[in-house]
Amino acid sequence: MTRFVDCAKLKKNAEGLDKPPFPTGLGQKIYDHISKEAWQLWLSHQTMLINEYRLSSIDPKARQFLGQELEKFLFGDGSEKPQGYVPPKE
Repeated sequence: MTRFVDCAKLKKNAEGLDKPPFPTGLGQKIYDHISKEAWQLWLSHQTMLINEYRLSSIDPKARQFLGQELEKFLFGDGSEKPQGYVPPKE
């Protein structure tokens, strides 16, 4: 059965995630308030941040940075693109 949420990012009612993305309070908040579409937007943005800043997933500072950016992207004013970022050509 499809589950719908009032998406905090997209400001519309949309299909919700199948399960929380993390076993934490933040994961539950995302599950309750973020749509699949918005989550996919975050995953693309996160990949860009990892690549542009050359972040390592084992670095605690990198994980903290990504966590802060995730909160801003999904629930705040948005996450900034790195200075001088040029999107790849299709």
